[in-house]
Amino acid sequence: MISAEEALQTILKVAQRLPPVSVPLHDALGKVLAEDIRAPDPLPPYPASVKDGYAVIASDGPGEYPVITESRAGNDGLGVTLTPGTAAYVTTGGPIPDGADAVVQVEDTRKVKDPSGERVKILVQTRKGVDIRPVGCDIEKDAVVLKRGEKIGVSEIGLLATVGVMMVKVYPMPMIAVLSTGDELVEPTTGGLNRGEIRDSNRAMLLAAAIQQQCKILDLGIARDDKEELERVLDRAFSAGIHILLTSGGVSMGDRDFVKPLLENRGTVHFNKVCIKPGKPLTFAEIQSKPAGNIAPGKILAFGLPGNPVSCLVCFHLFVVPAIRLLAGCANPQLLRVQACLHQPIKADPVRPEYHRAIIRWEANDGSGNPGFVAESTGHQMSSRLLSMKSANALLELPATGSVLPAGTSVSAIIISDLTSTSSSEISLSSGLTSSAQRNTCRETIAGETLNGEFRVAVLTVSDTVASGAGPDRRYGIACCFFPSFCVNCTEAVLTR
Repeated sequence: MISAEEALQTILKVAQRLPPVSVPLHDALGKVLAEDIRAPDPLPPYPASVKDGYAVIASDGPGEYPVITESRAGNDGLGVTLTPGTAAYVTTGGPIPDGADAVVQVEDTRKVKDPSGERVKILVQTRKGVDIRPVGCDIEKDAVVLKRGEKIGVSEIGLLATVGVMMVKVYPMPMIAVLSTGDELVEPTTGGLNRGEIRDSNRAMLLAAAIQQQCKILDLGIARDDKEELERVLDRAFSAGIHILLTSGGVSMGDRDFVKPLLENRGTVHFNKVCIKPGKPLTFAEIQSKPAGNIAPGKILAFGLPGNPVSCLVCFHLFVVPAIRLLAGCANPQLLRVQACLHQPIKADPVRPEYHRAIIRWEANDGSGNPGFVAESTGHQMSSRLLSMKSANALLELPATGSVLPAGTSVSAIIISDLTSTSSSEISLSSGLTSSAQRNTCRETIAGETLNGEFRVAVLTVSDTVASGAGPDRRYGIACCFFPSFCVNCTEAVLTR
């Protein structure tokens, strides 16, 4: 039996990054870059106005001037050069006309009525360069804007769109196969249960957990405690191009627990017990898949997870999630840890380090008189009691001392879900929107009534630059990252003035 740290290091040593692939921009969210991204041109590509106002020659000073052109976007004002004693109207982001060296914001001007043409009164003295963004002041040409190994979030999507990258080389998310084993298991759709039957919760839970990690999944169903049937199912999984195999059950010490010996026959079992509570009967194996059709041979990480639901999910968080992250290119696959003060006393196990399910939240006073995280136990911690995982957003790392840790004790907490889920009585909108299913449905409340409904998000770019053809519309790809299943592109609705 090895420690949790030894087990994790063994897994991370065996795991290898997947080969990079190129994906469209709107599919890159959440993935890790496999190459440096450089800017092909400077930003802004021309001297641009910081504000709505009038482009002037600073040395002219206050006074009345004719407005000889407008520069809103695109090619407005192209070919017109400001000379002393003239001004040009500019909008925020618009090009500065040749000859101008400053912008006076519209609040410091006043329009002058003149039947011969548009005139403006400049009310303040300005200086050269005021309210003008020079070429390349935001991004210089050929500058590295994103580095290999960085995770692509929403702002990174914006940067990629800014520099015109529509196809991104990233590390793909792994494909995970999930199998439940046991004669006692029946599908969750089963109505009345016969004696000795239980509904299969682990498979549904693991499939959802894999999807939540943005992985592709293969549902292998339920296999009976039969060696030949298990072999057939595993053969199908290994030839399907999977990267990770998750089985639950069949890895303990029973005479019909066949998963471990089958994994031994197919590859190398690195360990089969871990000194943790819950999750002791965890098996990890490395299997070399054979080529099948267009599926290239590769390494498969096989996890024989415990059958008890809590043990199964705890092991998924502690060991499978870091493996997923490493395969997907993360430089640091470790889970986030914070320090939290216990809300109530907790008795530690005398033999094995315990990963105690808890809800942590940020408090103005964590019990020490200072702001910090407070950890509240989810209650009875039996490994078969899935209710102990309900609303839990952290696993408290408790040493095997057998002593009672008093309230206020600072302990290490491993974050396993959204920290906005702060209590069992609260509903986290964030965790709901990023749930494993990612379905195109939401719950909406109208006048106290809860309804099921679909919604669609229309994306509209209002831009003279885009409408004039002077620049591309790259915002649709960004919006698709927020609402990947809901977007309708209103390209025909791009407005002109």
